[in-house]
Amino acid sequence: MEKNWSKFESKAGVKFNDKSLLKQAFTHRSYINENKNTKLEHNERLEFLGDAVLELVVTDFLYREYPTKPEGELTTYRSALVNSTTLSEVASNLDMNDFLLLSKGESKDVGRARQFILANTFESVVGATYLDQGYDSAKKFIEKHIFIFADKMIARGNLVDTKSLFQERAQEKTGVTPSYKLIKDSGPDHDKSFTVGVYINREQIATGEGKSKQEAEQNAALRALTAKGWVE
Repeated sequence: MEKNWSKFESKAGVKFNDKSLLKQAFTHRSYINENKNTKLEHNERLEFLGDAVLELVVTDFLYREYPTKPEGELTTYRSALVNSTTLSEVASNLDMNDFLLLSKGESKDVGRARQFILANTFESVVGATYLDQGYDSAKKFIEKHIFIFADKMIARGNLVDTKSLFQERAQEKTGVTPSYKLIKDSGPDHDKSFTVGVYINREQIATGEGKSKQEAEQNAALRALTAKGWVE
């Protein structure tokens, strides 16, 4: 069944000159593997490009928006804005899930794996927009959908370095510095996901997942804060 791409364009506020680029942005590798005769390409190269464009646009925004913030704090802000949790939520707001081209097996998985796919697809759309219309249009797309989201995150306090906060709380409450341990990693080298446990002494307090060990640690720390009731 052909997707109504104009419906997505209307929602996203971007009208593509090359519709095949837009379609490619939503095409997961699993779909290609299951449909060998299709002329489509999967979206991983677009994701690679979009990731770089997204990071530059967000970095430039934060640098200008917070002129007194040090590098470390800006890095934390950027991580919070471009991690898979944030991007998958933005993708969901754009109804990207309705346009994904997945294998039958992949389409049944609506858990954490789908979050990663949605986050990657958002980056792919950024890359496709950049190729189709240039940097300024890609920047406008990111501004419209990420920067507004950033304001909401700041308002509800989501731009906190949860790992640092959990360490402060743990040292205050128990006198112990938390430790982190990689539990498992999965997926191909270009698209790995990591699960990390956070511990006080030998007790596992929580686990977290992410596209990098650092992101997994931040998510584990956030869950640990909730588990311990140390969230203000």
